[in-house]
Amino acid sequence: MIAPALDLERLRGLPEDALDDTLRSFADAHGAEALPVLGALWILFEGGFGSAVLCSLIVNDAVGVLEVAGGEITKRRLEAELAALRSSQKLPWVECDPARARGLVAEALALHRAQGTAPPDAFARWHRLFEGADLPAPPALPGADPALVERSAALAELPEMAGWFLDPEAVQADAVELLTARASRLVVSDQVKAEREDAIVGRVIERELGPEARRRWARRLAEMALVFDATRRADLGALARAAAAALGDPDGDPRRHPFARALAQRALELAAEVASGRLRASDVSRKIHPVE
Repeated sequence: MIAPALDLERLRGLPEDALDDTLRSFADAHGAEALPVLGALWILFEGGFGSAVLCSLIVNDAVGVLEVAGGEITKRRLEAELAALRSSQKLPWVECDPARARGLVAEALALHRAQGTAPPDAFARWHRLFEGADLPAPPALPGADPALVERSAALAELPEMAGWFLDPEAVQADAVELLTARASRLVVSDQVKAEREDAIVGRVIERELGPEARRRWARRLAEMALVFDATRRADLGALARAAAAALGDPDGDPRRHPFARALAQRALELAAEVASGRLRASDVSRKIHPVE
């Protein structure tokens, strides 16, 4: 998703009493490289006589709703907190259409139903506000421009994409094989070494990026394109859309997709760091758990 994807949609300040340190730290952590792809949805519901309540959620496109909190908030507090967040966060906070924001929550709830899971108990007080919300239509994608797709690996180097990579735990054996090949004393040409590494990366992509995973990553890229547009980076938006269109093409070969290769290569590099003892596996895990 996208936020997936990392889409940080409709952020609206922290209420004075209701949002605790858990949610605040979760929001602060979005700049950390180790976090999986999450979305922060902060939705302001306005009532009569100038009253307002803020519902703040952390969602993931593979799990659903992870965290929820909220409560009443004054206009002055809202403006102050929003200004503070925009000045202190490394990643952009963008607004979206309220109907779409509610739809993204409805989408997360549909995922819970499909998986036989439930959102946090704290969501019960908010449930009525999302009843009847329509699921959002996936962002429209143009045809994949080959020239843009070829440049799509550059997206992986952006701060917003720092936490975007395949699960290092799932490629641990491949990373060890890669390290062994690099450390081998056998004299082989650079071409043979490159072909060996290319084969390992291709194998990882073929195994880890099946049809459902490709659909999810394509949606994340499409959602990120909206964030790039909202932050006046249309060139990156076009790059993300082209990458999404190519990755979502069922007839395409993901092994040759530059962005898919970047996802796999970063996972292999991190898994190699874990195997070498320079990183802890928990520091780079893609496993998602609510903050305690």
